Amino acid sequence: MAEPVVDFDERLATAVKAVRATGEAKVSVAVLDVESGDSAVYGEGAFDTASIVKVDILAALLLQHQDRGTALTAREKAYATTMIENSDNASASALWDTIGKAAGLDAANKRLGLTGTEGGDGALWGLTQTTAADQLTLLQQVFGDDSELSEASRSYLQGLMGRIEADQRWGVSAAADGSGSALKNGWLPRSTTGLWDINSIGRVTAGGHTFLVAVLSNGNSTQAKGISLVEAAAKAAVSVFTGAGASAAAVSR
Repeated sequence: MAEPVVDFDERLATAVKAVRATGEAKVSVAVLDVESGDSAVYGEGAFDTASIVKVDILAALLLQHQDRGTALTAREKAYATTMIENSDNASASALWDTIGKAAGLDAANKRLGLTGTEGGDGALWGLTQTTAADQLTLLQQVFGDDSELSEASRSYLQGLMGRIEADQRWGVSAAADGSGSALKNGWLPRSTTGLWDINSIGRVTAGGHTFLVAVLSNGNSTQAKGISLVEAAAKAAVSVFTGAGASAAAVSR
């Protein structure tokens, strides 16, 4: 007899719905089990990237250098390090200008396979719009072998994401049961609403498997509640494949 087909999207929906978002908060999640190739997505619609777009900015810069057959300059490397490891905004702005702002990002994303991401207007790279599914595609480009990015470019980006400063090691890494997580987080209080965008993308290991996980959220009343929501959603996503159960992702508020 053929094995029953598992609907991982349905399982993920059940797991994430058990995570209680409060107030106006919304969350979207995408996860890939690297070993099996199984994936799942929950939630629709576009979200502000906040600082997770810094991974995309660096990917675009690396692609441009690959096309020219050149290496990052010393200044670009310095900006890249502080942009990813410390989430430095001035460095991000400098590299955003270097890649050609939204036009440069959008051109790179077309090659990387991101179909629901649109660069922010003018200097507003943090208001780039994206989806969880697109962020999972970006993670596959960064961490997978079938990529527009060269092995050297992927290794460089992975290294920076593995050295995030200590006080920023929250988010999808909460789903890991071992070391070696590589991630980038984003957090942004919206001046129009006073509510927070909280996002996290990265690679984690759990239950002997490697996972790529992207969690996007908005409408969080505080940064702390947003982080709790994102971490719970990441745990719920990984539990779909490890069998840990969505209960492991319960949030205490």
